Amino acid sequence: MLKQQLHTHFGFNSFLKGQEDVIRKVLDRQSAAAIFPTGAGKSLCYQLPAMLLPSMTLVVSPLLSLMKDQLDFLLEKNIPAARLDSTLQKNEYNAILEKAKNNELKILMISVERFK
Repeated sequence: MLKQQLHTHFGFNSFLKGQEDVIRKVLDRQSAAAIFPTGAGKSLCYQLPAMLLPSMTLVVSPLLSLMKDQLDFLLEKNIPAARLDSTLQKNEYNAILEKAKNNELKILMISVERFK
């Protein structure tokens, strides 16, 4: 089932080393830590569960460029996602908050400085 969902949502046919174990723990609502090298697929460890769990997933990120890259990827895959950070105009920020309140997002990324 997980591999089918992986392909459906992201177009991948298999998991990278360690991803499936972390994802299963998250889906079982257990704590998990994913310490992988850069480019080894840590993001998928929250992205796939976000698609399978009923509510929105909140991601706190210290890097605006990483948030932008991940958001671009998610939007390319037609996954309802957005980010809240200091680069947004007030009207954009408020529109994203409304989408989150109305359950229109599966993933909301927020920068550390906005996580107050």
